[in-house]
Amino acid sequence: QSYKGIKFADDIATQVQQKLGEHLSNKARENGSTEQATDSLGQVTGRRKALFIGINYFGQNGELRGCINDVHNIKNFLSKNYRIDEILVLTDDQTNPQKMPTRQNILAAFRWLRNGAKSGDSLIFHYSGHGGSVEDTDGDEEDGMDETLIPVDYQHAGYIVDDEIHDVLVRGLPKGVRLTSIMDCCHSESILDLPYIYTVDGDLQVIETSKNEGIVTLVGAGTRFLLDGNKKKAIASIKEGMKSLMSSTSGGNSAAREKAIKTRSTEADVIQFSGCRDSQTSADAQIGGEATGAMSYALITSLKKNKNQNYTQLLKEMRQLLNGKYTQIPCMSAGRKLVLDDSFAI
Repeated sequence: QSYKGIKFADDIATQVQQKLGEHLSNKARENGSTEQATDSLGQVTGRRKALFIGINYFGQNGELRGCINDVHNIKNFLSKNYRIDEILVLTDDQTNPQKMPTRQNILAAFRWLRNGAKSGDSLIFHYSGHGGSVEDTDGDEEDGMDETLIPVDYQHAGYIVDDEIHDVLVRGLPKGVRLTSIMDCCHSESILDLPYIYTVDGDLQVIETSKNEGIVTLVGAGTRFLLDGNKKKAIASIKEGMKSLMSSTSGGNSAAREKAIKTRSTEADVIQFSGCRDSQTSADAQIGGEATGAMSYALITSLKKNKNQNYTQLLKEMRQLLNGKYTQIPCMSAGRKLVLDDSFAI
């Protein structure tokens, strides 16, 4: 099968999905399943600190290949294109025990990142490694599951649950501070426990909108199969579309959502890009001959294409890059109702 034929099928399917997605988004606004953001994003005028964590889990079950590469790639890209004043890197290929991504060191790094932050400062956090999910015990999760980061020493030190991540890294950040989080791991949509989830149009989800994404994915899969006959890829997309449709029928837990808004909203401008939905996994991929996380690759590739695009354009571009190649759906969330039509900046 020719490359041109496959690319033609992908292009047509993407156009069909875009048009259908726009139509369903307009309908969502009309029936009240989304609302518009209202809060302005503050300007970055102060110091910029960055924390990068990459874990390959050498010699352990579930060893990964691309996470340390992700850290180097994201750090190098951001350092070349934006000003960063202080950097801390935790990876499990270092000999300094204080730079190993253990549970204790990760929590200490969170405290380092936010220490002394004041209005106008910018904090950047990038994580590439395993993510997981455990049963929610405090009633703030719509799907009944807490998300977790998995440190290199998780077998004896345990996971870091999203409630603790929020408490240590996010809660109480001063107004005017910007925290940008890039989470390339499984089950990562709500891993910072931020209450406001965005659509690709910059609106906020009031109720679960995965039904629309399920419909769009199914239509795209059907279009691709009709044009290029790739049964394996079509079946993967159909499974993902059906999963989105099925999850939407539960309607979510509105009491949990209200609790999340009440207890997890922030005064600071906290924005998170995540590799996938809470119910999904993120790919540890091989792209251009290098092991890399699909989401980290998509972020760098999208910003290289257009450094001046706004946050929702960046989310849309990342989704389009991965669409048809991986089943994961990159997501964006925030700690308050931010209007994210400013150009992406750190």
